[in-house]
Amino acid sequence: MRPVHQIKRLSPEDARDNASWDAFVMACPQATFFHRAGWQRVLRRVFRHDTYFLYAEIDGRIEGVLPLAHVSSLLFGNSLSSLPFAVYGGVAALNDEAAAALEQEAQQLARRLGVDHLELRHVTARHDDWPVQDLYVTFRKEILPDEEANMLAIPRKQRAMVRKGIKNGLKAEFDTGVDRFFALYSDNVHRHGTPAMPRRWFQALRDEFGRDCDVLTVTDADGRILSTVLSFYFRDEVMPYYAGDDEAARDLAANDFKYWELMRRSCARGLKVFDYGRSKQGTGPYAFKKNWGFEPTPLRYEYRLYKRESVPQNNPNNAKYKLLIETWRRMPLSMANWLGPFVVRSLG
Repeated sequence: MRPVHQIKRLSPEDARDNASWDAFVMACPQATFFHRAGWQRVLRRVFRHDTYFLYAEIDGRIEGVLPLAHVSSLLFGNSLSSLPFAVYGGVAALNDEAAAALEQEAQQLARRLGVDHLELRHVTARHDDWPVQDLYVTFRKEILPDEEANMLAIPRKQRAMVRKGIKNGLKAEFDTGVDRFFALYSDNVHRHGTPAMPRRWFQALRDEFGRDCDVLTVTDADGRILSTVLSFYFRDEVMPYYAGDDEAARDLAANDFKYWELMRRSCARGLKVFDYGRSKQGTGPYAFKKNWGFEPTPLRYEYRLYKRESVPQNNPNNAKYKLLIETWRRMPLSMANWLGPFVVRSLG
């Protein structure tokens, strides 16, 4: 008879166990960048969230992982999720037994913590009978081995925008810090009426993930900063994740140029997949990614509801946040950047 899995909790300070966790994540087909052990340290360091990075073990071998964090807020509710601020998450396991053991432990933990709901951000369905959030999709596409082939794979209209950026003499370079990125990012989200992640969040990501997290910034011929993106790298994939643009970027096609430069450089590195990340259906970012020739794949966010009747809708599409969004837009940027971390830490 096969032994029963032991469920253990990863200590953020145990270097050997963290290395074993990450070795499993790099090899497990279901795992993503958001399953890496470093997320535990970043979430704890920046937002002081309690984390529960669970792993299923047999005879000293890890056969499944489930990173969880507890986020409690008077405004947005009390949740246990895998993983806050991540587009992917949930269980990554080698077999059904390990996955089931981890999910059972997660549900027991959720009840002990007294949360309103448990959320597992899977890419594909695991439980047909669990309530789901069907708002989000992801966009992923193969990076072809030839640079010109990647250019020609972009639909004609969008390709013309990329070439416009090139003709405008735009330049792209990798930044050593996060200052230029944060300046554009925080101004960009403020214009959309949403709170910005704090600067220390982005610095913590770069400190934690090193060469697997970088910032590409686009300037015009005179050095004016126009557009920027912070990206993650996992196995043979690149994922542009956080971005910001100056208001002048649109006329100069800086945003299109930025993503082309990231794709071009990823091609030169031998990467195979460009992951455009998550978007809400029916939004501008959704249409932008479709225009690049990417096809949407629905994401499967599955829930166990304990103290609520329906799946939470903590997103700008929720009508009850309309007044808050409009108020945030009118707030001075300096004040928004000061208040933002107190709000965004509770969103997840």
